[in-house]
Amino acid sequence: MEDAILILDFGSQYTQLIARRVRELNVYCEIHPFHSIPSGSEKFKGIILSGSPFSTLDIDAPKPDLSNFIGTVPVLGVCYGAQYLAKIFGGKVAASKHREYGRARINSINLESGLLGGVPNGSSVWMSHGDTITNLPKNCSIESSTEDVEIASFRFNDHYTYGIQYHPEVHHSEHGMELLKNFVYKISNCSPSWTPAAFVKTTVNDLKKVINNDKVVLGLSGGVDSTVAAILLSKAIGDNLYCIFVNNGLLRKNEFEMVLDQYKGLGLNVFGVDASKRFLAALNNIDDPEEKRKAIGKAFIEVFDQESARIKGVDFLAQGTIYPDVIESVSVNGPSVMIKSHHNVGGLPDYMKLKIVEPLRSLFKDEVRRVGKELGLADILLGRHPFPGPGLAIRILGAVTRERVNILQEVDAIFIDSLRKANLYDTVWQAGAILLPIKSVGVMGDERTYEQVVALRAVESTDGMTADWVHLPFEFLSEVSNKIINNVRGVNRVVYDISSKPPATIEWE
Repeated sequence: MEDAILILDFGSQYTQLIARRVRELNVYCEIHPFHSIPSGSEKFKGIILSGSPFSTLDIDAPKPDLSNFIGTVPVLGVCYGAQYLAKIFGGKVAASKHREYGRARINSINLESGLLGGVPNGSSVWMSHGDTITNLPKNCSIESSTEDVEIASFRFNDHYTYGIQYHPEVHHSEHGMELLKNFVYKISNCSPSWTPAAFVKTTVNDLKKVINNDKVVLGLSGGVDSTVAAILLSKAIGDNLYCIFVNNGLLRKNEFEMVLDQYKGLGLNVFGVDASKRFLAALNNIDDPEEKRKAIGKAFIEVFDQESARIKGVDFLAQGTIYPDVIESVSVNGPSVMIKSHHNVGGLPDYMKLKIVEPLRSLFKDEVRRVGKELGLADILLGRHPFPGPGLAIRILGAVTRERVNILQEVDAIFIDSLRKANLYDTVWQAGAILLPIKSVGVMGDERTYEQVVALRAVESTDGMTADWVHLPFEFLSEVSNKIINNVRGVNRVVYDISSKPPATIEWE
């Protein structure tokens, strides 16, 4: 069993960043809602309490029972987590006269601190709190201060429990990783053994034990996640893996044929199914994005039920679910609002007597790529941009018709091909086009037009949990816009999305 850190989520927008930073230290961690502390939590060697949009002064503020942890394993409270620790042990938290948002500098650092060892006085940190700790519980010591806040961080003197009112996980905190290193390595005594090689070895062994000699059917999408999942399963069970690549009619232009061709050299047992008419029929007259996802998910399972029935003795359905899918699909009862549903997260209908196996469920996207590299996958496969499971259906705002899919496929192909030709594809984490449910007036030649508007989207990210829009060159955007308008009949206006996540999402639906 790998050393592990438990992160209790109080709903902060930065919770996933904490997990990412811990994983970057090659230490495994899990995020769980504050009200759903997992059983067997004694396996964790340290606990981190996240920030929160709540105030500890709120009547309905999160109040988990931490009695099993305090004094037993090291605990680090971040922002809300620090204020909660102070409050439950008899300290005081109050609305601050000097609210701190953004950069601040910590000073008066305790030079003997195990948590802040190696962090110099005057270091820049990122604050995001309106409340502040005004009095510490008994038997606590101040570890650092800022100009406006005396208790920027503190510790309990008789056990390894710490609180910090700033966010070490964001890159604005200059020595945030040093602090997290101290907590994870020195205080929690975790070893950096969470590596791609270790993951491959453990996962393949686990898959062998769970699946044994049973047969598994896997839906390939052509993306990184399902491809890496397929290779892991193939290493574990060989020819007992049956891969199905479904054309749902919502793929990129010519993608069905290209992806099947790419898989030929991987030694996988793959066959393609063209079910595009079935999916488009299922989406008829559906505008709502969640209803689209449900309709696609339902059609996908029906196709799989039909195709897997052709393979005798199948017991498992494998999916390329990754950790962000899981996190974004689970409501934390208010603080962490469910952003979207995923058609590959959750159970199967009763009539499908298949068990689910998800080899990548614990990995972020960049970790999947690292595992794929460890498995020897080619860069052309590992470098593919993420593509949504529901395909172009959620990039077509409003009704999904064959005509609108064709328009978007042409626009998307021009955009992606242009990124490749300009050597910009690998500098972008994800890119695509969105067909908007509006028309605009234009002029082509001497004629007035009233046609479709498309938006282009390109973001940079590590794992999709946060993202920033890419500052593509104006000359490039101008050329792409002209090419789209001149070559795609039905489009007369192109716009570029300059929204970051948060507050926006990467996809529009």
